[in-house]
Amino acid sequence: MAILLAVISIYSTTISGKDPARVIAGWVENVRVENQEFEIKAKLDTGAKTSSIHATNIEPFKKDGKRWVKFKLLLVDSKDNNHVLNIEKPRLRKVNIKNNDGEHDKRYVVELQVCFNGREFITEFTLADRTEYIYDILLGRQFLKKAAIVDSNRTFLTLAKCN
Repeated sequence: MAILLAVISIYSTTISGKDPARVIAGWVENVRVENQEFEIKAKLDTGAKTSSIHATNIEPFKKDGKRWVKFKLLLVDSKDNNHVLNIEKPRLRKVNIKNNDGEHDKRYVVELQVCFNGREFITEFTLADRTEYIYDILLGRQFLKKAAIVDSNRTFLTLAKCN
């Protein structure tokens, strides 16, 4: 029944012309970020509103009078190789995020480019130390509403390459 509803949802979205069709994706998929050639395993989480990515050395600064943030993305690719990306992005805002132990963390939010199933998306990410988590990237509902319907019984149903 769930698959039938998903197919109807995709069909109606395509017919309406409001959004390109979303794909059915597993709860873990490979993605690429910021035009990198390596793939990262990402958890698709319908319980999280905003996406999150593993970042350290997070430092706010001003550039041309605007708020920016510089940080290091610490990412382990799908072949277990470590990658460090030094990035500077405009800071969109700061948010309070409730973590696993019920405490709240203040996190910076930036936009990053994600390649998911052959399409490029610009989506918001909170910058967080995800050392304690299995996946360096978590894709939340704000991203999923544009890109995918999650089949919680499956993994790796999509491609991470963009044209």
